[in-house]
Amino acid sequence: MGNPDFLWKQVVAAVVSGLWAFGFTYGMLWLINKMTPVLIDEHTQETGLDQTLHGEEAYSGSL
Repeated sequence: MGNPDFLWKQVVAAVVSGLWAFGFTYGMLWLINKMTPVLIDEHTQETGLDQTLHGEEAYSGSL
């Protein structure tokens, strides 16, 4: 009917690999943020990156 010990090994492996992926991603974003900002300011978020960076709108709104 299956091996409960093996199931727990799989659960532990899944949790450990999830924690590893989270930690690695968090560390890489921290490092990248030290070189170039990852987040943008609130005004840029409201206006949009296309308008702020390029002075253009991506979509005309006539859809």
